[in-house]
Amino acid sequence: MLENIIFDLGGVLLNIDMNQTRMAFARLGWKEEDWKGVNGRGNLIFENLEIGLDSPTQFREKIRRLLPSIPTDAEIDFAWNAMLLDFPSEIVNYLNMLKSKYRLFLLSNTNEIHLQRFKEIFEGSYGYSIERLFEKCYYSHVIGHRKPNSEAFKLVLEDAGLDPLKTLFIDDLKPNIETAGWFGMKVLHIEAGTLMERLPEYLGKSEDSNT
Repeated sequence: MLENIIFDLGGVLLNIDMNQTRMAFARLGWKEEDWKGVNGRGNLIFENLEIGLDSPTQFREKIRRLLPSIPTDAEIDFAWNAMLLDFPSEIVNYLNMLKSKYRLFLLSNTNEIHLQRFKEIFEGSYGYSIERLFEKCYYSHVIGHRKPNSEAFKLVLEDAGLDPLKTLFIDDLKPNIETAGWFGMKVLHIEAGTLMERLPEYLGKSEDSNT
């Protein structure tokens, strides 16, 4: 029987648009070939921020070295946060309902700069902390591991005392789903923005199979 649900954040609960960040950095002088390096893992600037190896200050200094201008901290943060859009009310209401039936957790590849911003977005819309939706939130820059690294999943399962066979993991990226499945968790691979199309149906079938 399903008892626990672990959610990804971006693309699952939080609407994101990476192109907004690409365009914002372009306005600061970021060249397209720099993005090719990031996408090809040739550039570790963002990954180091996500696992806490670099502080926001170190991150901003590395960004400045790639730009012809010398943007302020606020300008860099604005560009980096531009991808973060909104939390649909339908999803927030649904999670508040699910809390009475399941233990809910959040496992997100994120960073200190994004964390501050998406908390502001959520609290500005709903008047309380996003962390009230979950029993516990696990952020990559805090735990020192990012998905699909198996250590991220191992830490969550052990810290929360979860039985993988009674735990559902939801993500929009296949490599993350594959690692979760390796631990024996039930998995739900969704396309970004389709949580409310997929999860209620999945849970309905799960509950029917247990009756």
